[in-house]
Amino acid sequence: MEEMLEKLSASVMAANSLEALTRPLLEMLEVVTGLESTYLTSIDQENAVQSITIARNTGELSIPEGLTVPWSDTLCKRCLEQGRRVVSNVSEVWADSQAAAALGIETYASAPVCGSNGEVIGTLCAAGKTSRKLGPRARSALNLFSKLIAGHIERERLLEQLRRSNEYLTKYALTDSLTELPNRRALRDELGRLLARAARDGSYVLVGMIDLDGFKQVNDQYGHPAGDQLLEQCARRLSGTIRDTDMLARVGGDEFAIVAPGPADEAEANLAAVDLAARVAAATAGNYSLRTVQLPFAGASAGVVAVRFLSVEQALGLADEAMYQAKRERQQGAGS
Repeated sequence: MEEMLEKLSASVMAANSLEALTRPLLEMLEVVTGLESTYLTSIDQENAVQSITIARNTGELSIPEGLTVPWSDTLCKRCLEQGRRVVSNVSEVWADSQAAAALGIETYASAPVCGSNGEVIGTLCAAGKTSRKLGPRARSALNLFSKLIAGHIERERLLEQLRRSNEYLTKYALTDSLTELPNRRALRDELGRLLARAARDGSYVLVGMIDLDGFKQVNDQYGHPAGDQLLEQCARRLSGTIRDTDMLARVGGDEFAIVAPGPADEAEANLAAVDLAARVAAATAGNYSLRTVQLPFAGASAGVVAVRFLSVEQALGLADEAMYQAKRERQQGAGS
């Protein structure tokens, strides 16, 4: 008994997964019960089925992993409803169970595995083809092991919830809520990575600032909901102009930005910057459906520069200057 407890303690301490915990417990459960098949099940109440998730079989009786049976016909359901943890004459007590008859189960022991809210999410079981009485030690082990498994499952669920919460918070902190694009913080982080890589390999980084011309007039004339629609539609159009390696972000009210890895050749990098600016301006111009209004929109002024060996602030500053220069040129072209 002491050896078994030492083994149990070691397995519990070392277990980093449900399987790593359960397999040695099933082995110990076989020893204390003398039953040839020990296994852990999961219960899907919504679909009314029970499945064998982890099993150990050492005799004629073989209950395979992956086996799924209707919950209404299981011995576990009968145990729970009748309050019987151990039955040594299954063929007499539960002769109506087709699953038990098909497998040839005569002795059956089961303990519920419960979630933190008390819901039965599975069972820990032992079964054999011959009739066998189980003493207090076997019953205690069955109950203890089921509680250990339940505790581990609950910890895994909590860790998964924590992981999902952290993912959500990280995404929320780095995402613009209206357009679902990366925000200024995410853009700065990505630009920092691109500039660091460019400093190592001598390539250029394309940095673009984009400002929607006439956006304030849209807000003033049609209202903020229409303005939000314009931003969302512009975001979708701009997303169509970038590659998978590029990042488009919303960095202000009507301002967007693009950062992208560029070529190592200076002339090629500058041509790529000019091409990106032209594609951005073309993508944002045209008709927009805003609520009940079909709005012709002049599009955006875009300034894109090819940079390297600069800080994030310096790179964004140069792109900003290029954007304002493009805006002045557009205004002069419209006035001429």
